[in-house]
Amino acid sequence: CPWLIFYSITVRIGHSLNEAEKNHVTSRRESVLECLKRHEIHCSLVKMPNIALVASGGSERAMLGLLGSLLALFQDDLLDCVLYLAGLSGSTWCMVSLYKEPNWSSKLEKVKEDIQNKLGGNISFKEKCKKLKRYYREKDNFSLTDFWAVLYITMIVKEIDEQTFSDLRSKQSTKDPYPIYTVIDKQSHEDKLDADTFVEITPHETGYSIPGAFVDTSSFGSQFDQGAQIKDQPEMDMMFLQGELKQHISWSSVYFVDIVIRGVRKASLISYFLMLIRRKGPIMFCNHSLNIGNRIWENIAKCIELVVCWVWGTTYNFLHNMTAAEVSPSVCGETIRQYVDAGIAINSPFLPLLRRERHIDLIVSLDFSENDPFESLTETAKMCKRLHIDFPEVPKMSKEEKSAPKDFYVFEGHNAPAVIHIPLFNIVNCDDKGNPNMNAHKCPYSSDLIEELLEKAGLNIKNNKRSLLTEIKKIIQRKQSHICSFC
Repeated sequence: CPWLIFYSITVRIGHSLNEAEKNHVTSRRESVLECLKRHEIHCSLVKMPNIALVASGGSERAMLGLLGSLLALFQDDLLDCVLYLAGLSGSTWCMVSLYKEPNWSSKLEKVKEDIQNKLGGNISFKEKCKKLKRYYREKDNFSLTDFWAVLYITMIVKEIDEQTFSDLRSKQSTKDPYPIYTVIDKQSHEDKLDADTFVEITPHETGYSIPGAFVDTSSFGSQFDQGAQIKDQPEMDMMFLQGELKQHISWSSVYFVDIVIRGVRKASLISYFLMLIRRKGPIMFCNHSLNIGNRIWENIAKCIELVVCWVWGTTYNFLHNMTAAEVSPSVCGETIRQYVDAGIAINSPFLPLLRRERHIDLIVSLDFSENDPFESLTETAKMCKRLHIDFPEVPKMSKEEKSAPKDFYVFEGHNAPAVIHIPLFNIVNCDDKGNPNMNAHKCPYSSDLIEELLEKAGLNIKNNKRSLLTEIKKIIQRKQSHICSFC
């Protein structure tokens, strides 16, 4: 198309890391090396292990669990050993708060206090409606994710965060671990396209981790054709990111529509709308509602339509009409895609860290799951086997082990990164009582419960400091042996 010459090609197809990530990681590795030396672990940059910390989903429990774990790592002078920090779903709520603060990893106790103070606040319904109206007015692809972000996420994080990744790039410090947020392509997941399922969002690029197809994060959501950006959309802000990263995709989540309804308290009109939706269908219902003259009811009408059609995470497809050898043609053929909570597929963000170009040697897995604390591991192992990606084998765990796990597991495999797995609730920090039933969906938590969660998560790190350092030493010894074998 001749008109494409007016636009620069912004989609990148390839497996290499973008230059900004390379530069960040190169600088961060110096901090890791110094941290190891403080623990009397001496090695060169060549033999130094690349360590990634991955945090599972679990709503507010995951948010606070990650915060408590990071705080303990900071207090034990282990946080600077971490090169990458990856999260999905609820754990990313913590990450979003952290990375707003430049050089947060050197002042985590203060950042923790700021987050706790924020959690004690509140967002007025008027503020939420104002933000919702802005999303509705400015975006082509308005979906349930916008509602979810504004009406539910704000109940937990107590903040409407309008900063974008472009805003945060200037604050990003190479003294902090490099962040990776994870979502999934909903259609690819439903079509069982494993390679095209996991999508990573970093401060610099967003894209499909395994096949290698990326776009600048500031342009993620804009409209593309044949690799060229043809229409701008508002850059994704942190509020929307948190909504996209956490959705309970079940009919129980329809309760957040009731939040809107109770907020405006006009039950008779609600009954009238519900009668209309049964008679006219969602689209005609929404069109009819526009004649009422009240903008809030237009939003409510759109909300109910989206619930009926169950439309989440709608975003322009940056791969539209492209040919990418390792990406399924069905992905490239669509104008829009739906990007949703990655916990729907696997509740821990291992896949982005398994890109070979990131050269990860050790993954510390923090699991905040509500039920089986090993499910994310076993599902990752199965997917990696299908995709021919090296990952340790995970033995089948007994029912007893799942209900009362230990606080520290190590899984190893040939050519695969070692994985340390730490369930949040275990027989050590819960005194043989197991999970104290901190339900992920009973949010927001009280101040007492927040403190308890922070303490439980921190104990898992403090109780295993020596074991963590032992595993790091083993990685260095293996790298040394591998290098010597080629001498």
